[in-house]
Amino acid sequence: MTTEHPGITRFRDEHTRLGGVGDVVILPDAVHTAALAAEALGCEVGAIANSLLFDAGGTPVLILTSGAHRVDTAAVAGRIGVDSLERASPDFVREHTGQVIGGVSPIAHPAPVPTYLDTWLRRYDVVWAAAGHPAAVFSTTYDELVALTGAREVDVES
Repeated sequence: MTTEHPGITRFRDEHTRLGGVGDVVILPDAVHTAALAAEALGCEVGAIANSLLFDAGGTPVLILTSGAHRVDTAAVAGRIGVDSLERASPDFVREHTGQVIGGVSPIAHPAPVPTYLDTWLRRYDVVWAAAGHPAAVFSTTYDELVALTGAREVDVES
């Protein structure tokens, strides 16, 4: 009998509680990049919603960005009203999400995290995001991501 990773179980429970309808897919291997996830799923890299946690002076900020984009941290910091956005350390990520880099889901964190959603993802009928573990993803839509996370929209490029 195989036991599911606790991060995936927490994700599934929260996804169900919030009324999420997408499918959770467990891939044969961890997919630590959008390109690897897109290849495994047979979709465009832009349809992968990377969950990137940033440190805004000790406060976590989660940006869900298209795998086709890099976040312009200076531009986004100005747009969301923080002094700066620094890439979070692995310990900071685990503390604020309960998950590891490469598997951070948009939901199921120990406490609410301010979340922003890359408007580019609206272009895709189906978006894929991490489901609490580097080998787990789930299908969703742009509108469902907004509903699940309470995310505010943001243009992540300069």
